[in-house]
Amino acid sequence: MLLMQPLPTPCPADLVPDATGQDAFTAAYRQAQQQRVVFVAVESQGPRWAVKADALTAPEHAIDAAAYEAVREAVIHLIGIREVRSDSLAGPVYFVLHDVDGEERARELAAALHAALYGDPEPLASCLRSS
Repeated sequence: MLLMQPLPTPCPADLVPDATGQDAFTAAYRQAQQQRVVFVAVESQGPRWAVKADALTAPEHAIDAAAYEAVREAVIHLIGIREVRSDSLAGPVYFVLHDVDGEERARELAAALHAALYGDPEPLASCLRSS
């Protein structure tokens, strides 16, 4: 079993777990459940990456309407500029960005998504400006 440090909320890009492979995904998801925080991770899918977030691991955390709307609009924008695939998901509790170009960008988007889900949409807005 992988031992992982507790993650801050929101999680900075360099601490976003790499959940590539079933064992890594299970460990990262379990850690989020145990900490009762929103799950966030990146996952290698060949040369491209996925960003995943799931609020079901944080039962006491409520995503407010403004935060959800900011995330939804960001995902629509990323799909529109073809930075992520059209089958990416924008909640309401599970979020996936498919086909991100590179681990660094995936981590940046994951951290920004996590911050938005915790009520700070600025990192996500900044990510969109850099795309």
